[in-house]
Amino acid sequence: MIAGIFVLLFFAGITGFFWYYASPKFTDVGYMPEQPVPYSHKLHAGDLGLDCRYCHTAVEESAKAAIPPTQTCMNCHVLIKPESEKLALIRESYRDDKALQWVRVHKVPDYAFFNHSAHVNRGVGCSTCHGRIDEMVEVAQAEPLSMGWCLDCHRNPAPFLRPLDEITKMDWKPSENQLAYGKLAMIQRNISPPTDCTGCHR
Repeated sequence: MIAGIFVLLFFAGITGFFWYYASPKFTDVGYMPEQPVPYSHKLHAGDLGLDCRYCHTAVEESAKAAIPPTQTCMNCHVLIKPESEKLALIRESYRDDKALQWVRVHKVPDYAFFNHSAHVNRGVGCSTCHGRIDEMVEVAQAEPLSMGWCLDCHRNPAPFLRPLDEITKMDWKPSENQLAYGKLAMIQRNISPPTDCTGCHR
């Protein structure tokens, strides 16, 4: 009887774990939460050509890309559409010096370690993981960001590496010699991604 209850609880726990961590909030491609302000990456990063690093300033130096403070928005919007109703929360956040609560789209589980700077400084472009952000009116998760997906790249990074000055170029396409370029880049940049558990689970 006790063994039966234990087995039942065990399978219920396993089912619950995968149901929760396989939900759109964590892994599903297409996850697109509603944001407090309708910010269009297509307009800003696509049509206007803003570099990712203008807003995500820490991406080259920190484990996190950084959500921009309201001051970054107001650098332009103090002059551009300063009375727009869509920007009311931005103006309020700026006036009250209180951060706007954006909803995070791309997230690895808390038990996994990910460092943005380690990737972009070695030639993994923004669009590799985030997709064509410059074409998204509303940001949606483009890749699964699962352990298997990450390991595919860690085991064979050469096809994904690009020149360091092309990191934020959204429409970058690999050349015909990509494999040779990637293998040379691995040597020159000392790229040897971890594939054991401790690489990400610390």
